[in-house]
Amino acid sequence: DARPDTAALAIQGSLMQMLSHGFVSAAMFGAIGVLYDRVHSREIADYGGVLTSMPYFGAFAIFFGMANCGLPGTSGFVGEFMVILAAVQANAWVGFIAATALILGAAYTLWLLKRVFLGPITHKHVKTLEDLNPREWVLMGTLAIYVLYFGLFPKPLTDVMQPSVVRLVEQITISKLPAPAASDAVQTGVPISLGGAQ
Repeated sequence: DARPDTAALAIQGSLMQMLSHGFVSAAMFGAIGVLYDRVHSREIADYGGVLTSMPYFGAFAIFFGMANCGLPGTSGFVGEFMVILAAVQANAWVGFIAATALILGAAYTLWLLKRVFLGPITHKHVKTLEDLNPREWVLMGTLAIYVLYFGLFPKPLTDVMQPSVVRLVEQITISKLPAPAASDAVQTGVPISLGGAQ
C-alpha cells in the first residue's frame, strides 16, 4: 500500500490536474470553435499552415497544446508531475505506465499541432483566414493567463487543498486500521502522521 504522504501527493496532484484540465480543455475546445466558425470543418486534412494566416491565434493554440502535453511553466505540468511522482513512489511500474501514457498523449498532440498549424498552406481557404477578433482575444487571453499563472504559482491552490487532503488521507488510513486501533484513533482524535505531506 502507498504511504500516507504518497497518497496525499497523488490526491493533491489529481486535484491540480482536474483544475488544469478545466482551463486547457476549455481553451482547446475554444480553438476548435474559432477554426470551425471560419472553415466549417473539423477535419484535420482541411487545414495546414494556419499559423501563417492566423499568427496570434496559432500562438495561443500551440501554447494550449503544449500545456496539454505538460509543458513546464504551465498548469498542465504541475498536476501531471505530482501524480507521476506519487505513482513512482508507490510502484515503479505504475509510474512507468503513467509516464508512457503521458508521452503517447503528448506525441498525438504534437502531431495534431504540426498538421493543423505548421508547414505550408495547402488550401486556398486557409490563406484567407482572419485572425482573432476582440471577443476571441478576450477568451484566449484570459484562459492563457490562468494556465500560465497556475503553472508558475501553484502554491496558493495547493495550500487551500492541503488541509482537506490531509484529513481525507487520515480518514482513509483509519479505515484500514484494525477495528480496536481505528476506534481508539477516532475517539482520541490522534492525527495520523503524513510525513512530508504536512
